[in-house]
Order: sequence, then C-alpha cells, then structure tokens
Amino acid sequence: MNKKYAKLFGMNFEQPMNKIEGLKQNEMIIPESEYVITYARSGGKGGQNVNKVETKAVLSWNVRESGALSDEQKEMIFKYTPLANRINNDGCIILYEQSQRTQGQNEKLVVEKLNRFINEALTPDAERVPTKIPRSSRESRIKEKKATGEKKADRGKVRGWE
Repeated sequence: MNKKYAKLFGMNFEQPMNKIEGLKQNEMIIPESEYVITYARSGGKGGQNVNKVETKAVLSWNVRESGALSDEQKEMIFKYTPLANRINNDGCIILYEQSQRTQGQNEKLVVEKLNRFINEALTPDAERVPTKIPRSSRESRIKEKKATGEKKADRGKVRGWE
C-alpha cells in the first residue's frame, strides 16, 4: 500500500507499528514466558470485595535462569541496591502490586515495575567529571583556617601577664 492510500485510511508509515508506548530505544522488556504471576488477597482498595477477591498480583522471576539476559547483565541486577532485598537465595525477584481494585490493573503495574527496575539496574552510572576547585573557594577556605587558628591561639596561656 502506498502513502497516498495510507493517508486516506488514516495509517501512518512514519512510526513503527510494533513500538510499545513509553518504551525508550535501548530499554529491555522481560518476556512473559520468564516470569510467573500469582494472585493473593489484597489489603488495598476494593470495598466489600477486599476480603473476597484476590487482586494482589505477585510476580516471581528467576534471574539466574533467565535467557533474556547475559551473565554480565545478571551480575548488574544482583548488585543493584534497590533490588537486593527483593532477591531470594534462589535468585528469584519477588515483586507485588496491590494498589488497584482489579487483577488486570495490578498485573500490568507489577510487570511495569519489574521492567523499570531491570532497566534502571542495567543503566550504567555516569562517571563523575572532576572539576578544578575555584580560586575564590580555595582562598576563603584558607582564610577560615587562619581565623580558626587565631581563635585557638588566643585560648592559650597569656604570656607576660603578671
């Protein structure tokens, strides 16, 4: 189909059709086949249903057995501090979401949370570029040191007092 007909039918060939909304170019999405979602009773919203319906989504993903990541990426995930308390001895990341009233909404949110954590863990920290200390701050630091030294020298014994 050419562009003339595409405009007629409201299609846009400029943007790729399989692009996921909100996903940046180099971000990774963990495949659905690698994690397991179970449901439990939620303590969140739900009114009368809160004690009857299992809306809390609990996601479990084994990092060590993941085929989507290289060994280096797995190490980066294990070293990432915000995920440290969520990884058990078997290498599984356990995340949950219970803020919404339905299973579907909580499931969507917990999957987004997993992908956000993984992408944050795989993003390398920017290296600090050292800058030269300005002359004015060096001079003011030395001024302060001299003033402190004089103050302390005045605390000593007074010589020539009799």
